Amino acid sequence: MESTDKLTDTNAILAYLYETFPLCFIAEGETKPLKIGLFQDLAERLADDSKVSKTQLRVALRRYTSSWRYLKGVKAGAKRIDLDGNECAELEQEHIDHAILTLKESQDKAKAKRQALAPKKPAKKVAPKRGPAVKKERPAPVAAPVIKLVPAKLEDLKQKQRVNVKLGATPVPGVVTDINKEDVLVQLDSGLSIKVRAEHILL
Repeated sequence: MESTDKLTDTNAILAYLYETFPLCFIAEGETKPLKIGLFQDLAERLADDSKVSKTQLRVALRRYTSSWRYLKGVKAGAKRIDLDGNECAELEQEHIDHAILTLKESQDKAKAKRQALAPKKPAKKVAPKRGPAVKKERPAPVAAPVIKLVPAKLEDLKQKQRVNVKLGATPVPGVVTDINKEDVLVQLDSGLSIKVRAEHILL
């Protein structure tokens, strides 16, 4: 079998073009718009080169000029260049507009493809629509037995007696720990000890 070193991979052909015509084909960074009819120049310049065929050259050239990097370089003020990097023509507005449109379409297509490949989030379950709410009759709350508390008199109090201390709206239970003249020391069930007057104690 006869071995051949002809390049068939488009990336390999592009790498060959970057190496052979570095002033025209720019491997990294901002590119420059190419001369119209550059393919013909390229085919002539590489006519004796067995590495590349015209068909593969055309494919590689199309890949290069349709890349986002190249399309971004086709802009106002840029000049077309030939194989040796010489500026040879002004860019026409219609070519700039075409490049902008092509770039946008390509980016939109890539975005749509990314979204299609992205793992889909589970769709939110929509709760079935309910009919008019039917009010359920709630049982009336059972009222706790009301215990009437009356203010204590000093003479009625003694140590270790269970009492309620009037603190705000709700009386707080506790135990009398000491009685000193008009002051009564009560340890509340919460563990807090407070000194109050007899009239603040409820029995």
